Amino acid sequence: MTGMQFHRGRLIDHIQLVVEDYEASRRFYEAVLGVLGVPVLAGNGYFFADDFCVSSGAPPTGRCHLAFQAKDQATVDAFYAAGLAAGGRDNGAPGPRDYHPNYYAAFLLDPAGNNIEAVNHGPATRSAASVVIEAAP
Repeated sequence: MTGMQFHRGRLIDHIQLVVEDYEASRRFYEAVLGVLGVPVLAGNGYFFADDFCVSSGAPPTGRCHLAFQAKDQATVDAFYAAGLAAGGRDNGAPGPRDYHPNYYAAFLLDPAGNNIEAVNHGPATRSAASVVIEAAP
């Protein structure tokens, strides 16, 4: 990873999945996002977790690949275990991947069949904990 830069938080505004089984999806995402330290705020038929939203409705949006950042390899392992316990299905056990040096990830299929990943890119320094957007007065 020496000499390479990865920028996150500049391109995606939000991601929304429309699912058939809202309750199964809520349980799954509350479990895996809880491991990542991301709170879930639920409403009537939808929930938000930062810039990620899941809602009920028809038609479902279909399958996608979504990767969440994990602070270390142990968090990737815990994400995988929590996801399996909450109804997710294995799509790639935790371990190194050959995408680049230090890439460590696990893959689950959520209750709607989406490919959900937790990834740690190895030792790194963040310029900020998160991007904060505040509405103008």
